[in-house]
Amino acid sequence: MKTVLVSLALAFFFVAGANAATITMKNNCPRPIWPATLTADQKPQLSTTGFELKPGATRSVDIPKGLWKGRFWARTRCSADPSGKFTCATGDCGTGKVECNGGTGKPPATLIEFTIEDREGKDYYDVSNVDGFNVAASVAPQGGRGDCKQSSCPVNINAVCPAQFQVKSGNDVVGCLSACAKFNEDKYCCKGANDKPETCPPTEFSKFFEEKCPEAYSYAYDDKNSTFTCFGANYLITFCP
Repeated sequence: MKTVLVSLALAFFFVAGANAATITMKNNCPRPIWPATLTADQKPQLSTTGFELKPGATRSVDIPKGLWKGRFWARTRCSADPSGKFTCATGDCGTGKVECNGGTGKPPATLIEFTIEDREGKDYYDVSNVDGFNVAASVAPQGGRGDCKQSSCPVNINAVCPAQFQVKSGNDVVGCLSACAKFNEDKYCCKGANDKPETCPPTEFSKFFEEKCPEAYSYAYDDKNSTFTCFGANYLITFCP
């Protein structure tokens, strides 16, 4: 019996240690959303890269051991045409399918970004409006060691989005573009001659997002109060917290 118990304990250890983290997504929005996942650095994609999540529902995905970088976001107002082509009003992956399979989200989209098991096993995470905003979102560590604070953009920015940045579906404002996504200029996107913090300060447009959601990234170099860290945690992403 003792041998059997030891074997079961070892089996549990290896199964439990097979993943770096589990990330759970919850939909608190009044409409269905279609969460999407993207793994960076040309590494294999996660077990799911896109799915429907009805109001009140949750779904989890495991992050493999080792350094992992990627992002999560919600796609909204999605449907398939008579030919079966799948598209979304915001965050669309461009694959024509529910699964994104490495496709990136078309702005505007509120991003939840992770670097898992980086330096000395530390996780980095944030909520970002660098690609604009489509739904309110938060990310909260579950367990873990260290600072491990929640990051959140809980405000419906669509309701106060300036007219020139609005994305509409019918008469509804469903997204709010960032200045980078709208104009694609170096001074807003922090690229070219503006690729350093010293040459890419906040603009009047990034300050709009910063004012609404000070914990979230408002532009590329908004690191000071927008990057959060934790060791050994699982994470809960809540859309419409």
